[in-house]
Amino acid sequence: METWQWIIGWLGALLVGLGKGGLPGLGNLTIALYALAFPARESVGILLPVLICADLVAVTMYRRHVHWPSLVKVIPWALAGILAGYFALGKIDNDGVRRLIGVILLSMTGLHFYRMHRLTRTRLENGEDRIPHGIWFVSSMGIIGGFATMTANGAGPVGALYLLAMGLPKMAFIGSSAWFFLIMNLVKVPLQVDLEIITKDSIQLSLAFAPVAAMGAVFARIFVKYINQKLFSTLVWFFIVVVGVELLFNVSAMFRTLF
Repeated sequence: METWQWIIGWLGALLVGLGKGGLPGLGNLTIALYALAFPARESVGILLPVLICADLVAVTMYRRHVHWPSLVKVIPWALAGILAGYFALGKIDNDGVRRLIGVILLSMTGLHFYRMHRLTRTRLENGEDRIPHGIWFVSSMGIIGGFATMTANGAGPVGALYLLAMGLPKMAFIGSSAWFFLIMNLVKVPLQVDLEIITKDSIQLSLAFAPVAAMGAVFARIFVKYINQKLFSTLVWFFIVVVGVELLFNVSAMFRTLF
């Protein structure tokens, strides 16, 4: 481990904590940072315990702000996606998986804003858009999210797409996200151990980074209450696009070739 790798490891952990604590999307950038600092396969195993540590802090802080009906609908589908990712992880090229997920995220983001534009004149009396609640939407979000989180810890944007579509207010969005990802990440642990993605060596690094993630989650709550709903949603969509581009074009790999 060189000094720059430690710095990126701690910085990524801090971003994870801030993201889990309620500052939208920041944790997603850690996927790219860890892929830059460590080999891609090993980076997934190093990051998962860091995510779980931040999830535990976030659940503790926002446990009363969860919307369970939205989670109950999507969790079975997400578990199916995790299982599919488990079987596919050793057989499908990781670059191909990232590009596929990136295409899906960017396409769905474009469709979302197109839908909002089209529905501007046809809002409901309470001022909210008609949002998708059909089984096709819930199942696709769950399966894609489960597959993405198993193969790359990259389900943050998919989870954001789903919870935003459910029309949850800011605090319910944060609390539901915290519970959803804690459940998903705990399920992944024995599967990644079986695939030897999580090892004794990776756990040692994870333990070095995890306290920084917990600290970031605590400090994030201080800033969350000052973020209004409109800015909150804008930040979520911005980081969805950022991570979608990273998954599609593998920008972190371009940096590795340059440096």
